[in-house]
Amino acid sequence: MRQFWVRKKKSNKARNGSNKQSVTSASSAGMNQPISAHLPTNVEWLYNELGASSDIVTRKIFDAAFGMEGVLIYIDHLVDQQTVNQMIVQPIIGMAAQNPDVRSPLDGMELLKNKALSVGRIEEVRTLGEALDQLLGGHTLILLQGCQAAISADSAGGEKRPVEEPSSQTVTRGPKDGFTENIHTNLSLIRRRIKSPQLRINSRQIGTQTKTQVSVVYMKGIAKDGVVKEVMARLDRIDTDSIMDSGYIEEYIQDAAFTPFPTIQSSERPDAVSAGVLEGQVAIIVDGSPFVLVAPVTFTRFFQSSEDYYQHYDISTFLRFIRFGGFLVSILLPSLYIAISTFHQEMLPTPLVISLASQREGVPFPALIEAFMMEITFEVLREAGVRMPRAIGPAISIVGALVLGQAAVQAGIVSAAMVIVVSFTAISNFVIPYNNMGNASRIIRFVMMLLGGTLGLFGIMAGVMVMLIHLASLRSFGVAYLAPLSPFMRSSWKDVFLRMPRWAMKNRPIMMSSNNRTRGGEGQKPKAPAIPGHEQDPSPEPKS
Repeated sequence: MRQFWVRKKKSNKARNGSNKQSVTSASSAGMNQPISAHLPTNVEWLYNELGASSDIVTRKIFDAAFGMEGVLIYIDHLVDQQTVNQMIVQPIIGMAAQNPDVRSPLDGMELLKNKALSVGRIEEVRTLGEALDQLLGGHTLILLQGCQAAISADSAGGEKRPVEEPSSQTVTRGPKDGFTENIHTNLSLIRRRIKSPQLRINSRQIGTQTKTQVSVVYMKGIAKDGVVKEVMARLDRIDTDSIMDSGYIEEYIQDAAFTPFPTIQSSERPDAVSAGVLEGQVAIIVDGSPFVLVAPVTFTRFFQSSEDYYQHYDISTFLRFIRFGGFLVSILLPSLYIAISTFHQEMLPTPLVISLASQREGVPFPALIEAFMMEITFEVLREAGVRMPRAIGPAISIVGALVLGQAAVQAGIVSAAMVIVVSFTAISNFVIPYNNMGNASRIIRFVMMLLGGTLGLFGIMAGVMVMLIHLASLRSFGVAYLAPLSPFMRSSWKDVFLRMPRWAMKNRPIMMSSNNRTRGGEGQKPKAPAIPGHEQDPSPEPKS
């Protein structure tokens, strides 16, 4: 009986697979079918493929009295109505009123492409699949009776969000514009900053259902050729039905799948992406996402803000040390407190040990459980603050600070020192400029707390060593994740922990670009000019 059901299941699976393959092949054959010279056949095929949706607009533009018949088709919510009316419909009506001598449908098509239509981008499509793709991309199709081709006029538009200040990467000094969900707007924001003929944009469609446009942006002669080819090869290998955000692309093309550390940088700042492209990085822009992917990337890049290059180098260096210190505090402070208060009290001064012991006198939980409770509570409050409406979002922080903080200490559930440790850890996590690196520190923090609560300082040191080994093994499109620290690259240390002056950083980082490393000339260090009328006279005045 069991063998019978197994054979039956295999036969059903094979039958379903063959049916699926036949449907796919039939659909593919329909997509590759050339446009028919019979106009109603083409219109009927398009309507059947789109399910006769109510947003499909069809308009008859020519009749038999004109010498040819034609139909204009577009999808209502994907086009710019002003473009359709003023640059497509009105010119066609004007051409029909002039009643030119049209001898054949081919003459009519040439007349439309060369003289009538005033749209900037016009393409000629010859298969029904291409016509359907153009229609779904917001283009307007013009089909003529007796012509085995169609005209696709670019009329894409619709509602879109204007360019606004980025919400996740704010600066006090610098540009205030950010990427939007429209890929054409995002490409224009980069083009406005890099007015170079060496800027290359390579676009493709990914997703069998969504057909999402993805553009690869890089500088020819600056970016490594191997990195550019690898990025495009990984994008071409993606086989999925939908791409809704750049996060989908990131999971498909990143080097290491099982790591908390991000190996691809995401940014919604056009100035940061443009600066990375000028240094040899490759940007990946996904239609529908305001976050642009940048690769390859190193570990230290996640602690560099675009504002570092808009203010003086000494304050930028100071803030970088604050960020690196905040990262270490966010992953190590709770575990160190747990380890020292549980296993290594002799490391603390006697008055501090007595104070901590008096605070923990009425706490019924060990330090590890206490820390886990407070950290999980803070993570719940943080997630609630993100998901709650903005009008009542601040109330969550007030409740967390007053009720769950002060009340928990007074009730004897947690100690006051633990509240201070958890609060300072959370604040330190917020100084990291990029959210994905901050998320990595949140995951590592719990692992370190578990090691510190079970093995003490030995467990913490073992965890740090494993983390460093893991970081040293990571790659981002062939670039070492810890470069220029490991492997050691002395020439690229001017913009890692320290931010040297612009005139001192004459070369691009060697791990990003090996073709054209020079980005500044010699002798750029500023010098104070001599004040006119106050020059020193080399010959002293004679004494009278």
